[in-house]
Amino acid sequence: MRTTGSVRFAAALLLAASCTTAFTSYSLAQALTGQEIMQRVEDYQRATTDSAFNRMQLSTCKFGVRDSRITCAERPRVMSLESVGKNYGPELKDTKNITIVLEPAAERGIGMLSYAYDDADRDNETWLYLSALGRVKRIASGNSDDDTEPASVFGSEFTTEDTDTGKLEEYTINLLEETTESDRAVWKVEMIPNEERARKSRYARTISYIDKERYVALRVEMYDQYGKEVKRMLASRVEMVNDVWVARSLTMMNLVTNRLSNMAILEIHTGIDVDDEFLTQRTLTDVAFRETELQQLRAQVE
Repeated sequence: MRTTGSVRFAAALLLAASCTTAFTSYSLAQALTGQEIMQRVEDYQRATTDSAFNRMQLSTCKFGVRDSRITCAERPRVMSLESVGKNYGPELKDTKNITIVLEPAAERGIGMLSYAYDDADRDNETWLYLSALGRVKRIASGNSDDDTEPASVFGSEFTTEDTDTGKLEEYTINLLEETTESDRAVWKVEMIPNEERARKSRYARTISYIDKERYVALRVEMYDQYGKEVKRMLASRVEMVNDVWVARSLTMMNLVTNRLSNMAILEIHTGIDVDDEFLTQRTLTDVAFRETELQQLRAQVE
C-alpha cells in the first residue's frame, strides 16, 4: 500500500508540474504583443537564410476553382532555382541573398541579388540579371511615382516586398484575436504601414495568421487602400529544419489577375561556408566565377 501511495503521490506531483508548465507557457504566449510575435517570426525566418543553400521550384499559372479546390487552369510555367543567403550586421539582422535560374534551359543564368536591411533608414536593394540581354538592372524597391515597374520575382506573383524581412518599426502592429487556421491555433495579427512606408508599399494593410507553437505565417492577406483583398499567401508542409519550423511550400494568389505562384523548397541546407564575394553583382555577370562557386557550394551538401 505504501508503494501504491508513493506512486500516486509522484503521479500527482508530475501532473501538477505539467499543468503548471502548460499554464506558464500559455500565460507567456498570452502576454506577447503583436510586435513581439512578428519579431519572433522574423528571427526564425532569418535563421533559415543564414549561410544557407537551397534548391527550389517555382510554378506559376492562371487558377480556377474546381470541386471547391483551387487548381491551375492552364499548364504552369515551372522554374528550377538555386538560392544562397547569408546574414550580416552586428546582430545578423541584414540578409544578402542571390537566386539563380537553372531551368528552363532558355532562362538558365537569370539571377536576382537582394540586400535586405533591418534599419528603416536603409532601403532594400535588388538587382536582376537577364542573361539574354547580358546586363544587370536595378529593381524598384517601392511603389512611388518613380517606381512604376512591378518588382516581381522571376515573373511570378511573389514580389520583393512579399519576401522582405525587417523594418517592423515602419508598421503599426495590432494583435486582433486568437483563432484557428488549418486546424492550428493562431494569432491574427494586423500590420498597417506608417506614412513613409505606405509610399513604398502596394498594401494598405496585411493580416497574418501566425501559428502559436511554430511561429510560421500560415496565411497572409494583403489589402489595398480601398479595403479590398488583392493577394493571399498560404503556407503548407511546415517541417522542423535545424530546430526551426519552416514552411516548405508557399502559394501566392493574386486575387485581381487570378494567377498564382507556388514556391516549393525542395532542399534546405544551413551552416554552409559562403564566400562574401559570391553575394555580389559579379556572380550575376561572371558565368565562370558563378559556376565555380556554385560547384563548391553543391559539394558541401552532396
